Amino acid sequence: MAYVPGVALLAALAVGCSAGSGGSATDADSKPGSSTVTTAPPGKYRTLPAPCRAVPGSTLKDLLPGVAELPRQQQEKALRGSPTITYDTDRKVGCSWKADAPDSTRNLSIDFERVVSYDPLVSDDDRARSLYVKKENAAELPGSSTPGTAPEKGAPTSAGGGEKGQEKETGKAGDGTGSADPSPSASADPSSGTPGTPGGGEDLRPRVVDGLGDAAFLDDLLTRAGSTAQHRTVSVVFRTSNVIVTVRYGEQPALVTKVPDSKELQDKAQALARKLAEVISE
Repeated sequence: MAYVPGVALLAALAVGCSAGSGGSATDADSKPGSSTVTTAPPGKYRTLPAPCRAVPGSTLKDLLPGVAELPRQQQEKALRGSPTITYDTDRKVGCSWKADAPDSTRNLSIDFERVVSYDPLVSDDDRARSLYVKKENAAELPGSSTPGTAPEKGAPTSAGGGEKGQEKETGKAGDGTGSADPSPSASADPSSGTPGTPGGGEDLRPRVVDGLGDAAFLDDLLTRAGSTAQHRTVSVVFRTSNVIVTVRYGEQPALVTKVPDSKELQDKAQALARKLAEVISE
């Protein structure tokens, strides 16, 4: 007699469980205080340009004057460039060129880095922004009171760019044999190559660059090792969304006494960087 009510009780329990099981997952998600993990959005760019084809031939001939004087086959080889060896071409690619002319040697390199964040809570753009700021801070731009910020308007623009600007002229990691002259006469002579304010005009010190990508800066380093000619390298680094681009353009004159012109190298490096920004956006 006790067996029949027991069966009935078990059946009733089974019916009750099955009736409530259909909405259990939804109910759990809708409970007050429940958290939902939101994945950060991916970066705008999923691919990178072919670096050795990113610079038009006409632009390369302008940046590398010695190329135009080469025989046709050697000229074509020089314009092809040398791809940078990387282990993940989906994330980082680059290319470099070099040309010797009677009066100087020019070299150019470009690098594209597509930043990917593997943290679901950090977007690709935020990760790229963090890496870019580290690069800018490492450049130690003169006139920036706070790392990663542009120089204040109206800041002094001495011939050598202040102590930090003069430091870059002689080479921070070098032997201090650069021949930059911090005197007013040097700043008034554009041929001196000093990244100051020639004749009270344009400020050529390392600085933040406006209107290029989401953020950009320019660095200018003049070095000389021993008795060799001075070598100037201008670097332009910019970020657009989750891609960081670096342009390096340098010159070493054949004459030991000649200083590479800062303004020419800076203007051409910036012009190329702006073209690359357009290439990425295409």
